[in-house]
Amino acid sequence: MVIGILTVSISIPQANSLKDKRRVVKSIKDRLRNGFNVSVAEIGEQDIWRTALLGIAVISEDATYANGVLSRVQDLIQNNRDAIMTSCELEWR
Repeated sequence: MVIGILTVSISIPQANSLKDKRRVVKSIKDRLRNGFNVSVAEIGEQDIWRTALLGIAVISEDATYANGVLSRVQDLIQNNRDAIMTSCELEWR
């Protein structure tokens, strides 16, 4: 069994309130959960309007499959028009 953990920092330049930020973060989280069957949580920067820190996890018997899922997750976040990925870190356990 392998556990892949992707930690992603995003910038939300158009957010002018926590409500704006939460709308964007919720949209990303819902798309990831529904599209890739991964666990997603906002793990930091909750009170800062224009940045968010997301933790995304996948568990699988096959490391290649897990790596592919997290690669597609990263692509989805990079192509999101409401947020800009500022950093990304992948960890395996």
